Amino acid sequence: MAEPPVIGFVGLGRMGLPMARNLLAAGFPVVGFNRTAARGEPLRAAGGRLASSVVEVVEHAEVVCACFDRVETSLELFLGAVAERGRPGMLAIDFSTIGPNSARSIAQGLGGKGIGFLDAPVSGGPEGAAQAALTIMVGGSEADFARARPVLAACGKTVVRMGEVGAGSLTKLVNQLLTFVHGSAAAEALAFAEKNGLDLGAVGEVIKVSFGHSRMLERTLGRVLAGDFEAGASLRLYAKDLGLIETVAREVGAALPLTERAAGVLESARANGLGERDVAGLMLLYRSWS
Repeated sequence: MAEPPVIGFVGLGRMGLPMARNLLAAGFPVVGFNRTAARGEPLRAAGGRLASSVVEVVEHAEVVCACFDRVETSLELFLGAVAERGRPGMLAIDFSTIGPNSARSIAQGLGGKGIGFLDAPVSGGPEGAAQAALTIMVGGSEADFARARPVLAACGKTVVRMGEVGAGSLTKLVNQLLTFVHGSAAAEALAFAEKNGLDLGAVGEVIKVSFGHSRMLERTLGRVLAGDFEAGASLRLYAKDLGLIETVAREVGAALPLTERAAGVLESARANGLGERDVAGLMLLYRSWS
């Protein structure tokens, strides 16, 4: 039986660290790097190796993975260290939300070096990452997807190839559009119910068996009832994702009137100091307006 490939994982944050640990648990040797080195210590404690630089990761890994919250960081890694120091036959996987244009740029840059690339953004948040239950939307060739399947399966429960490079990122943007529009609507509905003196717990019991139910309403209600507005994914990150959605919509001529209105709500939330709060934190904005 062939030895499993060495996985390099760059970006050991709230998503990357549990994903890297799940790869270890699945039997892959993992070498990781994080700019804030202390955040990578749990990986070392779990049996992984910490590198002193991105270049060291690339030099030792056969598959280089990353999970970042900034598009620029992905471009810097894959078109920098991986393109410059990588070897033909390597595979690169970006779990970040970077948009289709950046994904295609990376694929083109790495392809000229003989390195395969998959854009593989994820949904499920830190909890899904910890439980290896993420949904992973993959763009890339069938051959690269087949090579990466064991790696992806170690991190996610639902793994789907959506098409060629860029298709994974486009699918994630569809998800983010729905998530934020639904999240904004959920906060608005709950604030409306609260302003009218309804018991929010009772409202939730009724709506969950009615046509108004959604996963975002259920999630938002749980956080509102608990008074927990700490970010799973911050409003700041949704602002980045809505910007990517706007760019693609402009390029293809897609009309997004609901998304534009929701984006206005997001900007108001950020202007009111809620940028690092969870989507459920929009409830705080609606309360202030009421």
